[in-house]
Amino acid sequence: MHIGIIGATGGIGSRVVTEALDRGHHVTAFTRDAGRISEERKNVVWRSIDVLDAGSIAAVLPGLDVLISGFQPGNAAKDFADTVARSIADPTVYATAARALLKALESHPRTRLIVIGGAGSLEIEPGLVPADSDDILHESLDQLGLPRAYAAAVRGHRDALNVLRTSNRLWTYFSPAEDIAPGQRTGRFRIGGDQPVVDADGRSRISSEDAAVALVDEAELPRFVQRRFTIGY
Repeated sequence: MHIGIIGATGGIGSRVVTEALDRGHHVTAFTRDAGRISEERKNVVWRSIDVLDAGSIAAVLPGLDVLISGFQPGNAAKDFADTVARSIADPTVYATAARALLKALESHPRTRLIVIGGAGSLEIEPGLVPADSDDILHESLDQLGLPRAYAAAVRGHRDALNVLRTSNRLWTYFSPAEDIAPGQRTGRFRIGGDQPVVDADGRSRISSEDAAVALVDEAELPRFVQRRFTIGY
């Protein structure tokens, strides 16, 4: 399989590249400036892309079976504070990227799209979504050590999901667990749909490595076409 990965130098994207290569797939890794990348692994090619430009995306789609987008403004793996600040400054960027991706797929309708989004649009109770409640969202952000102003970015991710939901393209939206950070690749986790998956302590958590496992699993064996899924321990 040939998998394209946008945001391939990011915290999740870089691990998706490794997971896909370890499983024997061919990878085209996309970043803003591929000229800065020095890559020695087999079966991976680096290319530049502008994820906010449908033409730039469409130009790289030929030959791809699946395109996984881990787009973030900035690079959270290298400068998390900068990405947070950029996301707060322009929370509409996520929906803009979703529209550009869908527009690009109009000329390649068989290419599957998997968008890595946020957890704030998951339903924690029937009809109750954190992104729709300042009180719940602020409490969650406080626990994660994020500024309350980041609520705008959480809603930006929700808006991107809503953009996808209006499309008949072969899209999948991935909401990682609320608490996601580098850790171990266990390959053992539970999968959910529109509700968060929590552990015995009520925590929604996953490692970036296991998120990569779930993403490549979905690329290999589609289960959530035109749907959202999430994971957790």
